Amino acid sequence: MDLFSGNDTTNLLPQDGTVLYYGAVLSQADAQRYLETLLETIEWRNDEAVIFGKHFITKRKVAWYGNSAYSYTYSNTTKQALPWTKELAELKRLAEEITGRTYNSCLLNLYHTGDEGMAWHSDDEKALGKNTSIASLSLGAERKFAFKHKETKQVVSLLLEHGSLLLMEDETQSNWLHRLPKTTKVTRPRVNLTFRTMVNG
Repeated sequence: MDLFSGNDTTNLLPQDGTVLYYGAVLSQADAQRYLETLLETIEWRNDEAVIFGKHFITKRKVAWYGNSAYSYTYSNTTKQALPWTKELAELKRLAEEITGRTYNSCLLNLYHTGDEGMAWHSDDEKALGKNTSIASLSLGAERKFAFKHKETKQVVSLLLEHGSLLLMEDETQSNWLHRLPKTTKVTRPRVNLTFRTMVNG
């Protein structure tokens, strides 16, 4: 099932969760300005993971920001949140206004080209609470994004546009996996901002 449409905010998932796609919420000029600023000002670091006792460093880079110096642990590594930059605070307010939710932190991912992606996973860490809301803002190269039901294996996919916003909430993380597939067709960078709420903050 492919959903490449724009501003329809009906639930994209057929069951067991809620995903709303708002399409582009920034003008192309503003989206490009934010992309260029974030590429230069964010304290990007290569992501790390410890899997079966082995330490891996990814090409993809990440950054973790928040209202406080929250600790966030995933893939057996822990990050400390940095204070909001001006641009991140602006984009957080925009995401909150559009979704009607509030967020206290943001995990950013930098994919330099389509050679970098993300395997199937759920954002279901205990620190985020159960049935959490995550607002995902995409800047840069358009990339395909996919969901897969954990039991039925049904797949739902869409194309995330430059300057677009996606909301995942309710039981989505409990029942669905999501991923960013790799592709040889994309040569430009993409920055993804996932606004979250840490419940142990």
